[in-house]
Parts: sequence; structure tokens; C-alpha cells
Amino acid sequence: MSGTKAHTFGSSHYIETPDGRKLHYMEQGTGPVTVVFESGMGMSRSCWGLVQPPAAGHARAVVYDRAGSGRSEPDPAPRTLARITGDLLFLLGELGSGPFLLVGHSWGGPIVRNAAAKLGPAKIIGILLVDPTDENCGLYFEEKTERHYGRMDFLVPLIMKTGLYKLLGSRQGKVLPADVYADHKREDFSRQAGTTMLAEGKDFIKDLKALRGKQVQPGSIPLTILSGTYISRMERKMRPLLHAAHRKSAAGHPDGRLVEAPKSGHMIMYTEPQLIVEEIQRMASRTNG
Repeated sequence: MSGTKAHTFGSSHYIETPDGRKLHYMEQGTGPVTVVFESGMGMSRSCWGLVQPPAAGHARAVVYDRAGSGRSEPDPAPRTLARITGDLLFLLGELGSGPFLLVGHSWGGPIVRNAAAKLGPAKIIGILLVDPTDENCGLYFEEKTERHYGRMDFLVPLIMKTGLYKLLGSRQGKVLPADVYADHKREDFSRQAGTTMLAEGKDFIKDLKALRGKQVQPGSIPLTILSGTYISRMERKMRPLLHAAHRKSAAGHPDGRLVEAPKSGHMIMYTEPQLIVEEIQRMASRTNG
């Protein structure tokens, strides 16, 4: 009998994309529904360390690394929303016939919406957006926001070189299980992780503008938006506007629901993970029973 302790996320797997890139995912749990987690920009599977394990008590729960993050190989092609969505669709195809419940945080929100709109309700039984990037928030399209993202090509390599990126970025992750946090520190602040974040940010505003003009409407698929309502000093301008956008998006969906996270800002999976797990259980049970 082996004395090796199982990883918090369960078993580890690799799949190869049609163009030869390896994508990494981890899974545990069983059930008729497969829950797939999509992380925010610059984050690997590790951000779900407090969510995926309890979710696995209600369904098959899968976390994965987008190309260039975590243990997945980088992508030489531009990391546009369409390209990222293509990788997610390939992963879902490899995971089986579904049905799937897609959970997306931050920039992962538009990604899972895009995938759900392409697959439809025959395969996607629900979409859970965790404080998602939302094109209804006009602040994203202000000139100063575009300037901010334009400066990232200079700032990210600089703070990575000084070690500040890892020092500041890893603090919130201390709440994660020990093995997940070790992966987080090792993988999410490497040179490759920074390069990947820059690659995803390059077309971010352009892709978000495209969504604003042609909103991704995943049909009759139930959708829940979990919105952080705690306003910190850093988010005193952004947070109310983003929450208003979340409220508008939920109200505009034919089967939309808004759930507030009163103790959380953006990182709900760290501060109120139980809210995410409870919503996963609720949405999955609509299919299970």
C-alpha cells in the first residue's frame, strides 16, 4: 500500500490538442454532471483549491490549466477569446458527452459563456459566473483602462524580475490547502505565467468590445452570477459599477439569477467559497433530481 497522499484536486491528466499542445487537468468525484472550472486571467487551476474538492461531493469536478498556465504547454498563436474558447471546447469533448456545468471566474466568465453558446442546452445544464468580467460595465472601455492594459507589457516583466509579483500575488492564496498553495507559488508566478497573462491581456479589451456589440447569449441555459459586494479602498470605484453590470446581465438573461457575496470583492473563491459550492450543488441538483 502506497504511503503517498492523494492530491487535493484528485488525479492528474494530460490531453493533446489537434495542433500538438498538451493541456493539463485534474479531476475527482462522480455523478451525472461534470463541473468544469475556468480560471481568471493569469491564474491556473490552483485558484479553485477551496471549491473543487467540496464540489466533488456532488458531481465530477474538473479543474484545468489554460495554455501557458500551470502545467499546460504555451500556445504560439494569439490568445484571443475565440482561441481560448476553442481549447475549452476541445477539453469538454475529451471529457465525454456531459452534461456539463461551467464555472468561470473573472475573464473565465466570457470564456464559459462563449463555450456554452456554441454547445447549447443539450450539453450545458448551467453556467455559474464568479464575479465575472462583464461587458455591461462601461469602466472597461474608458481610455485610462486601455492605457492601463497597454502598460502591462512593461510593468509585469519588471515586477516579476524584482520578485514583487510573487510576493504580493501569493498572499491571498495562503488560504488554499498546502499542496495546492505549493503548486500556486511554484507555477503561477513564473516567467511563463507572466508571459501567458500578457498574451491573454493583449486582445482583452478588443474581445470585450466585440461582446458588447454582439452579446453572447447562451439560450435557455440557466445562468447564475455570483457578485462580490464588499467595497475595499482599491475597488471603491470599480466594485459598484461591476456589481451594477452583474445585476443588469442577470436580469437580461431568460433564466438568470444574481447571488451577492457580501464578504467578498473579486476573489470570492478565497473569501466565500461555500457560496460557490452551494450554487453548484443547487444547479447540479436540477439535473440530478
